[in-house]
This record gives sequence, structure tokens and C-alpha cells, in this order.
Amino acid sequence: MKAIRRFTVRPVLPEPLRPLSELARNLRWSWHAETRDLFQSVDPECWAASDGDPVRLLGSVRPARLAELAGDRRFLRRLTAAADDLNDYVTGDRWYQAQSGALPAAVAYFSPEFGVTAALPQYSGGLGILAGDHLKAASDLGVPLIGVGLLYRHGYFRQTLSRDGWQQEHYPVLDPNELPVRLLREEDGSPARVSLALPAGRRLHARVWLAQVGRVPLLMLDSDVEENDLGERGVTDRLYGGGSEHRLLQEMLLGIGGVRAVRAYCRLTGHPDPEVFHTNEGHAGFLGLERIAELAERGLDFDAGLEAVRAGTVFTTHTPVPAGIDRFDRELVARHFGADGELPGIDVERVLRLGMETYPGGEPNLFNMAVMGLRLGQRANGVSVLHGQVSRGMFSGLWPGFDPEEVPITSVTNGVHAPTWVAPEVFRLGARQIGAQRTEDALTVGGSERWDAVAEIPDADIFELRRELREQLVTEVRERLRVSWRQRGAGTAELGWIDGVLDPEVLTIGFARRVPSYKRLTLMLRDRDRLMELLLHPERPIQIVVAGKAHPADDGGKRLVQELVRFADDPRVRHRIVFLPDYGMAMAQKLYPGCDVWLNNPLRPLEACGTSGMKAALNGCLNLSVLDGWWDEWFQPDFGWAIPTADGAGTDEDRRDDIEASALYDLLEQRVAPRFYERGRTGLPDRWIEMVRQTLTLLGPKVLAGRMVREYVERLYAPAAQAHRAMDPDSARELAEWKARVRSAWHEVTVDHVEATAATATAELGTTLGLRVRVGLGGLGPDDVEVQAVSGRVDGEDRITDGSTVPLKQAGGPDLEGRWLYEGPLALDRTGPYGYTVRILPSHRLLASAADMGLVTVPSQELTEGAGVLLR
Repeated sequence: MKAIRRFTVRPVLPEPLRPLSELARNLRWSWHAETRDLFQSVDPECWAASDGDPVRLLGSVRPARLAELAGDRRFLRRLTAAADDLNDYVTGDRWYQAQSGALPAAVAYFSPEFGVTAALPQYSGGLGILAGDHLKAASDLGVPLIGVGLLYRHGYFRQTLSRDGWQQEHYPVLDPNELPVRLLREEDGSPARVSLALPAGRRLHARVWLAQVGRVPLLMLDSDVEENDLGERGVTDRLYGGGSEHRLLQEMLLGIGGVRAVRAYCRLTGHPDPEVFHTNEGHAGFLGLERIAELAERGLDFDAGLEAVRAGTVFTTHTPVPAGIDRFDRELVARHFGADGELPGIDVERVLRLGMETYPGGEPNLFNMAVMGLRLGQRANGVSVLHGQVSRGMFSGLWPGFDPEEVPITSVTNGVHAPTWVAPEVFRLGARQIGAQRTEDALTVGGSERWDAVAEIPDADIFELRRELREQLVTEVRERLRVSWRQRGAGTAELGWIDGVLDPEVLTIGFARRVPSYKRLTLMLRDRDRLMELLLHPERPIQIVVAGKAHPADDGGKRLVQELVRFADDPRVRHRIVFLPDYGMAMAQKLYPGCDVWLNNPLRPLEACGTSGMKAALNGCLNLSVLDGWWDEWFQPDFGWAIPTADGAGTDEDRRDDIEASALYDLLEQRVAPRFYERGRTGLPDRWIEMVRQTLTLLGPKVLAGRMVREYVERLYAPAAQAHRAMDPDSARELAEWKARVRSAWHEVTVDHVEATAATATAELGTTLGLRVRVGLGGLGPDDVEVQAVSGRVDGEDRITDGSTVPLKQAGGPDLEGRWLYEGPLALDRTGPYGYTVRILPSHRLLASAADMGLVTVPSQELTEGAGVLLR
């Protein structure tokens, strides 16, 4: 019979064991080996059955065992030490507290998903894992972060395969009472609530669950409450599920409700209010509107509120393609705001204007969440150097008149949380070399350019480590493959072959990630005969472990999965290539360390960053990848291989895939496999071991989430906090009024005359020209603008390709025609075809960048043609 209601009956912990509860509720255990070892010793069988989840463990352990542990002095000493260590960790000073300067009192970090641990399955892929690693690294560094997300009752789907290899989705119900979370409660003990207004007088209510991620609180909003109607209860049902209105409500709850949850949390706990709000992708963009509404209640009008909100907002974009951005129909958004919806004090047209694609090629009737994020954030970044460049080009329409390289979107390359992803065996090898504390500091705080201590580890130790990790992976793969085949309907008698799957002595390649088409899961199958030859090579075989989920609505992705599974089912090669369903954090933590090579072959430049190869590298795995994302930035032949890109304009998709697949086969056959199997004088693959050593020495410090979060603090959070403090109500009003005046008068701003004088008749390196420029400013004055000379080498079409800018000084005016004179020197500091131009930009002490307003005036076409290009 089926139960009509499910709940969890928890044992009452004996008084001496009470600290176990606090240790289980703080997710630091997910990356702290000593705490996990303590829980495992409570009951090893229950620990394994609970998939390493302390909350589930404590819910299943026998009372008699708890009573036994309560009298075990050795266990109680370990428990006291673990509890004291956690207390020191969450209360003591760390990196952030040792920094000088005006750092933010707190930062609110919003994301639609968080991958902190498999025990809290609230993630679908890289965006969520990155967000989880961001929280954990912030905790290690002592950054006062507050995470904000949603609690999805079904999380993301669990994946199995049908007999013929088609992806099947399952959505298990998650009971928050069985998760490592607790309700945020008011002082009277009642659950804290936030609510949003919906059309027709309805309301969307949500309670707030709190997960403690080390020092960092993670607030998760849950709409499955009795006050809601059935439709509203389902708003937080699934990650990235439902239609447009469902997604819009999720994002309104995340952004608007999330700000309200932060305010409640700070009120109830005394946590400092955030000075900086960080939007991880556009899903949480509505948070800016809620903050404008808050300021409106204090007397600021919309424009001044917008300036105040922008000053303290950081926006991170993670997608390099417009199709990856959430966009909503204009009328749908309009229906949910204004007098009959949420934020009634803000004019609906002002809301819509923030997200409309008002640039060439944009869709005027679509509301773009990333566009809103950029308009509401004074600081924005991509997640690798290449992705920053792609983003500047993709969003350049928001800054008309500026070259893409001047678009104010910078980049902070992603990193990964080493204590989460480094295998215990790798950590122990480092600890033997430099001590446990120094190893922990190196993996969390970072800060060094190289890990030179790796040079002192003997080759034999590295070789044995890699073999041990590969052997563990083989065992893991066989167990998971057997479970998968049983789910596909196979009987025990059919599965004897699984005992021979993979070989711990064979070169092992990993490929695991989401399965959108651009990641090209099946590129390796382009020439199946050649792949078979590589898999079955008599002297230098390879073996491949593949995992990945296609989005439930992506039949194209599911076909790719099925194609790969059917190839892996072939009895000729099934001992050399496997597909493991239900890719997630628990699998990944075994997969990355056990592989020798991590394969990544996306369509360049569609991989924003791609952090899976970073996690592999921290375990001594070498990367074999297209030069995209982070690999484009940090690739060196010392620690991996680059797959050439066939990106010529005349190359069609099929031809491109053929060329790049052939290059992949060539690299595997001619360079990767020979290097792995080649033996030196000691009988070890010394050249391969040296590549592993270089990976750890040079890549290790770069790929850390600690390095990433320190960059966010120094380059984005600290400047945003300073801008927030400078933008008091009077300054916000001043800036808003100034911007309105400049915009209305900008059409009158002109460059009327440009002339250059040289001390000599010839233009030689080192020569200085004198520039004289007459400009018209209309109703503006010299204090409102900056006049610049832009100079540098020019290409065949007279475009300045590596320009540098020099401000010119006001030298006179206004004349009888109202024109102002500007002068300044122009040094010819480069040889070759050279050119210059002048331009006028708005200038104000509170602008974050010269391009902030997207306004620029350059010489007219007639003036340019009359002047020609200097010294062409």
C-alpha cells in the first residue's frame, strides 16, 4: 500500500553526540575529509547506504549504536576536535579579514542553481557547480557572501537509459526535511515568508530554507506552501522546467523574492546588509527592480534609484550565444508588473525598457534578461578571456559607436574548488611533501604562481598515484555499468562481460558534461573504423569513459546520447568505451581523478569557460581540447594538447567536423598514446610523468576557485562597494539629472575642425604632432565632456586596430559660433601605417567607464574624407 504522507522520524541524539547534528547541517563536511571520516566511523554500512550524506546517516543509524558511541571516549575526542575545528573555521579571521581597503560589508550572490554537494541536488550543470564552488571558496577566504537561489522539489532530473539507449528522465520528490537545510524562522518561531503579487489579485508565497555552506548562508526559496494555489505551489517544482510564464515566475521569485529573503535574513540574524549584489547569469536580473522599488519608498525617483542600484551591482554572463539567454514576450512581462502585478509603484514602460533589445538586429517585442542584467549592473564580466571578448562583441549593440574592445565587459576566468574536486590520494601526496596545513592553504587561498614543491615528488610516486586512481575508476565504472544495464532490463546472466570492462593499465580518456549540440558528444564517432582501431590497438590501446545528460526537451541531444550508447554497446568495443548515465557530482568526483586525459571538443568559441578540464587537471589529468574557454587562455604544450580548429569562413559544418575529428584521431594516435606508453630508462613513462608534474605545477594555482573569488573581490566587489557608498541619494539624483541633460543635448555635440602640426616635415618614430580641435557642445559645457585623440596602427580599411587614447585640454572658447578649442600632443610611438581620429565622450566623476552611457561623437564623414588618414 502507498503512504498518503511521507515524513522523516529522526533519532534523538544522546547529549554527548549533539555536536554531530551541527556538523551534519554545515555543508563544510562535503569538502572536509576529517569530518567525512568521522561520520563514516559512526556506521560504515549506513554511511555507504546514505551515499555519504550525514543527514541521511543520522536518520538511519540504530539507537543502540548511538548509545555505544556516546560512551566511546576515543570517538568523543574526535567529535570534540571536529566541532572545535568547525567553530574556528566559521568564526576565525581568514584571507578577507586580513585585507586593507574598503571591502564590502557583505555581498549577495544570486544564481538559479547551486551545486554544493550531491546531497543537495539543486544543479543541472556547469553554472550550478560554478556557483557552488564560488560559495565554498568565498567561505574558505572569509568573504561575507550570502547565496540566494530556489529550492526545487524535484531538483534536476535523474537519467536512465532504455534498452535501445534512449534517455529516460525521472523526477524524484525531494523532502526538504531529509536535506541538509533548515527553515529560516521569525523570532516567534514561525517560518519566515516572502510573497509576490500576481495578476488578478493573487499572490505567490514562499518560505526560505537555509543551507549553511561553511561560513556562507545559502537562502533557497520554496513555493510549495499551503497558502498557494496548486499552480503557484509548482513554481519551484523543477530546475529549468515549464513554459515561458513558469520560467518568468521562477525568475521573479529568485530576483524580487530573493532580495526580500536577504532582507529578512539580515533582520533576523544581524548579518550586515549587502553593499554589492552579484547576479550570476540573467535569471536573477529582477533583483535590480526590487532594489529600485525599495529606494522609491525612501523618496528616490526611478532614474536616481537606477543609478544607485547600478553602482553596487555586478553582472556575470555565462553564455556566448544569444540562444542561451532567457527571453520573454513583452506582453507577458507587462502583465506581471505595474498596477495589477508586482512593483506597482514602477511604471511598466520603465520595466520593459530595461530588457528590450533596442539595437540593430534585436527583437523589439522580446524582453532579454541578459540585456536587463547589463543595464542594471555597472560592472559586468564574462568567465574567460576569450568569453569576455565574445561577450563584448555579442552585446556591443548596447554601446553604439564604440569598438567591441571598448565595451565595458571585462572577464574573470572561472576556477574550481580544489578541496571538493581533488582526490584524497592527491591531497595526501601533497601533505607528505609540504604538510597538511600548507597543502590546504595552497588549495584554498592560493596566491602563488607555481607549486614548485611538486618538482620534489619522485616519479615513482606520481606513477603509482595515477595508477591507483585509474584502478579506482575502473571499479567504479563496472559498478555503475552493472546498475545501468539492470535498469535497461538485462538479467544477471547477460552481464558477465562487465567484469572485463576497462583495464587499469590502459590509457583512459574522460568526456563528461551536458549534451547540447555545440559540445559535440559524438565527434569521436565521426570515423568509427578509425576510433575502433584506436580502442583496440594491440600495443597502445585507449579506453574512453563518457557521461552526460541532454535537456529533457532536447531530442537532438537525446539522439546524440543514443548514438554514443549504441556504439558503446557493440560487443567488439564495449570493454573499451562506456557511457555512464546519471552524470552528477558524486560520479564526477570519481571520474576526474581516474582519467589520464580529459577530452573537450566544443565548437569554438561557444564554450564560455568549461571547468571540467580544470577539475581533472588538479588531479594530474592532462587536457586534450579545442582552444576554447579557459584552455585558449592557459594552454601550453608542457601539459596538454590543442585540437586544431577548422574555422575558415568557407568551411561548412560537416567539413569542419570531419577536419577536427581527423585532427583528434591524429593526436591520439601519433602523440598522446605513444607518450603514455613510452618507457624511459627506469621503466616509467618519464615524459608523461613530467607532463603531469607540469600540469600540477603551472596549471594548479591558476584553476583554483580561490584565485577566482579573490579576483572578484579585488576587481569587482571592492570597486562596486566604493561606488555604492559614493552613490548617496543626493549623488544619485545628481547623476540621474546630469545623464538626462546630456542625453537630451547630445545631438548638438559635434567635431567641427581637426588640424595637426609637426615640428618636422617627415613623420618618423618619436615625432610629436600638435593637435588642434574645434568642437561644438550645444547646451553642454567642457565639464560635461572629454575630448580625446585616438591613434594607432591602421588596417587596409583605415580602421585603427590597436588604438591608444590621450585626453586633449581645453585651450579656449567659446568663440562667436559657440565652439570650443582643444589642444594636445600626439606622439608617433609605432612604425608602419598609422592613423588618428578624435572623439567626444560624456564625462562625470561618478561614471564607471567612458562608455557607460553608450554616447560618443566622432568627426563627420565629410570631415574624415577631407582629412584623409594621416601618414598612410
